[in-house]
Amino acid sequence: MTRTTLTDLDEVQLLDTTLRDGEQMPGVSLTPGEKVDVARELDAAGVHLIEAGSACTSEGEREAIRRVADEGLDATVTSFARGVKRDVDHALDCGVDGVNLVVPASDKHVETKVGSTRDEVVETTLELVEYAKDHGLWVEVLGEDGSRADLDYLERLLGAGLDAGADRICYCDTVGAADPERTAAVVSRLADLGPTSLHTHDDLGFGLANVHAGLKAGADTVHGTVLGVGERAGNVALEEVAIALGESYDVDTVELARLYRLCRTVSEATGVALPPNKAVCGANAFAHESGIHTDGTLKDGTMYEPYPPETVGRERRLVLGKHAGRAGVKAALGEHDVAVDDDELREVVARVKELGERGKRVTDADLLAIADDVRGRERERHVELVDLSATSGGNLPTASVRLRVGDDERVASGTGAGPVDAGLEAVREALAGDDDRGEGAERGGDGVAFELDSYHVDAITGGTDAVVTVEVDLSRGDRSVSVSASDADITRASVVGMVDGLDRLLAAEADAAGAEPGAVADD
Repeated sequence: MTRTTLTDLDEVQLLDTTLRDGEQMPGVSLTPGEKVDVARELDAAGVHLIEAGSACTSEGEREAIRRVADEGLDATVTSFARGVKRDVDHALDCGVDGVNLVVPASDKHVETKVGSTRDEVVETTLELVEYAKDHGLWVEVLGEDGSRADLDYLERLLGAGLDAGADRICYCDTVGAADPERTAAVVSRLADLGPTSLHTHDDLGFGLANVHAGLKAGADTVHGTVLGVGERAGNVALEEVAIALGESYDVDTVELARLYRLCRTVSEATGVALPPNKAVCGANAFAHESGIHTDGTLKDGTMYEPYPPETVGRERRLVLGKHAGRAGVKAALGEHDVAVDDDELREVVARVKELGERGKRVTDADLLAIADDVRGRERERHVELVDLSATSGGNLPTASVRLRVGDDERVASGTGAGPVDAGLEAVREALAGDDDRGEGAERGGDGVAFELDSYHVDAITGGTDAVVTVEVDLSRGDRSVSVSASDADITRASVVGMVDGLDRLLAAEADAAGAEPGAVADD
């Protein structure tokens, strides 16, 4: 596609506020350890500035900010500070590199929220900027609710901040009320004063559009949160800013190949699920089911994708269902080293479509079972669940399993955060010693290593006796498999799905290595 010019900059800096503004999302509360984990991923991706939290909140929050500040990150680590001196002192106590000094800009905030006057806010801002700079801090002044402020006053307020020594100023669309035209008009005035950042929210769906309008008007830095987590409709999504600027305008921001890993880290820490239709990180972003689309994508990856999935650290997925075609089914079988002739392929496609028309997700396990049946082959189990018991009463959920591994039976127990976690730990313990993979995958002791790429639960019937379906995606090395299992007991469904997935992965490895049926693959 022909590139259009958005900005004269070769690089736009990103300030991530997931650990502060993102944590203000209802139901999200990060521990100090989780903040450190997210901060490390942000830094590894090359995010330029990390707002680690709001030091004025509590001593617990200050401890979390201290831990992030002590990580020795390449990024500039900052703390949110209100327009009061003690907030700057709290930030200094945390050892951060700088402060994001937020002062009221609109009359609604100046008069109603803080009960002050325009002149008093300007005077206080001057004093605080000078104080912070005298103590060696990097300072950004943000005019809260700037998109609804009187523009002449906003210009006076933020200009005073720069005159006092602030490193930059920030246009804040605090409640997501602005449109791109208003954003461009305001930012073009502010950018004439000095380095200008953008802080946008998505309440009108204009979050990313306002970023583009602001950059075109002269801004050079963007505030965002991973996944767009934040108050109300959320902040602009950092990963969407990065991929849009890189792909459409050749503007560098962060290391794009780490975006998916970053999104997953934030999802796990916050408990905010990745929407399947979300750009960059959604399960369907690079998934293809339609026969026409799959066939075209297999011939040319750019046929139905704007950029290769590897760009953001993803892989393309072929999803099977009622829209599946011969090319997609053949390719999916090929991923599992299963070869079929034309007649067998025709039968497999027909059965896949039939299963999909019943509203069922056709997993890899379903596909392989269909292929085995069509080819008249009996499946040799490598790992099979014989028995499971789990208890969740008391302080420590526990579970025990009995597995058939080849010709042996093994019994093991485990504990976890809940009965499902305990059940999976018991499975890992039962398989201990069967694998010698290195670090980096989920494992229990010296058990079989694997990555749990996705875990999803759906209730498919109503009432207290509801049956749930658990869908899991597992990977081991360069092999992956999707499996579903249904049961009235979520723990049993989860463990059965996990065991079936591991069985499929180990069977594929044994077949590739020419091992005897029933043997557990050893790397």
